[in-house]
Amino acid sequence: MGSESDCCNEGVILGVDGGTTSTVCVCMPLLPFSDHRHIPEPFPILGRAVAGCSNYNSVGENAARETLKQVMAEALLKAGTNHSAVRAVCLGVSGVNHPTDQEMILNWMRDIFPGDVKIHVENDAVAALASGTVGKLHGCVLIAGTGCISYGFREDGREARAAGAGPVLGDWGSGYGIAAQGLTAIMRAHDGRGPKTMLTNCVLKSLNLSSPDEIIGWTYADSSWARIAALVPEVVSCAEAGDQIANDILNNAVQELAMSVKAVVQRLQLAGEDGTGSFPVVIVGGVLEANKRWDIGKEVISSILKTYPGACPIRPKVEPAIGAALFAWNSLMKEVKANGHRDMLNTHPPGARAASYSGSPPGAEESPMRSSLSLELDSWSLSLF
Repeated sequence: MGSESDCCNEGVILGVDGGTTSTVCVCMPLLPFSDHRHIPEPFPILGRAVAGCSNYNSVGENAARETLKQVMAEALLKAGTNHSAVRAVCLGVSGVNHPTDQEMILNWMRDIFPGDVKIHVENDAVAALASGTVGKLHGCVLIAGTGCISYGFREDGREARAAGAGPVLGDWGSGYGIAAQGLTAIMRAHDGRGPKTMLTNCVLKSLNLSSPDEIIGWTYADSSWARIAALVPEVVSCAEAGDQIANDILNNAVQELAMSVKAVVQRLQLAGEDGTGSFPVVIVGGVLEANKRWDIGKEVISSILKTYPGACPIRPKVEPAIGAALFAWNSLMKEVKANGHRDMLNTHPPGARAASYSGSPPGAEESPMRSSLSLELDSWSLSLF
């Protein structure tokens, strides 16, 4: 880590990936403008911090605000710097689905950073997509962790999403959805409404319970989404062992996740009018990780490619928090390039912060949430790979 004086002189950028399970913040140096095409590998991280859930729909506004404040302060501390060195921030936070959500979190940030810091408040899908496209918003991202969402962007600024409405509204491809269906199958088997399943013994052992009746008390004692979603490995294990119920749950999840991507691709015509065009599909989230024989991510990709053979699956080499930082960096570099103000890199220029809202381009599909400034990133976007 550099000294505080060095970091403050050069400036830093923060990238935040705020999920339902955890929140990660990375602090990266404000890279020299002349080197924007040559980013060193491994990626230069000055500080990294992890905290709890920052989705206010899950934990409430106060807890979410404190989590974001804490994780950014810790990342800056580990980097040996402070808030005065920050030039730009991108917060990709789950639960940000509408301009009112953006404005709420922006208000929180105004109490933390100077008024001239460039702040972008986005859905966490933006951070995930940027982690696979090196900061440029084009293509589709599928996130499947505790929750799930598919989000797509065109280079002309149009965007669309599918799923991501939370467990009550049917995100059955999510970790929560998979685990909840597993628990439901256990209860159905227990009271005679459904067939017997290996899930019963597997989950009871995992939770250290002696009877399915105890699952009721366990479930409602703390119904947090992440706590339920933590049972996904049990469902996968049972499917791998040949349990038909568990296998059906995972197959259903695959279809739900693939369907959400296909819906976005179709609405934005990312594959062109004939459906054969090439576009990136960034795959992110614990549910999609290729660490089991029953590989949910692989099956989802296979389903997408059957419909859109030009899709280019990407498993990012950097985490979404770095994607958020790259998006903030790319946006700042675009402004520097447009204005010709290299001094912006080392001094805060007068003017408003970057989070602004504008309407869709003529003929564009209006998303429920407009992304913040600079959706269209330059073709000179840096390359890590």
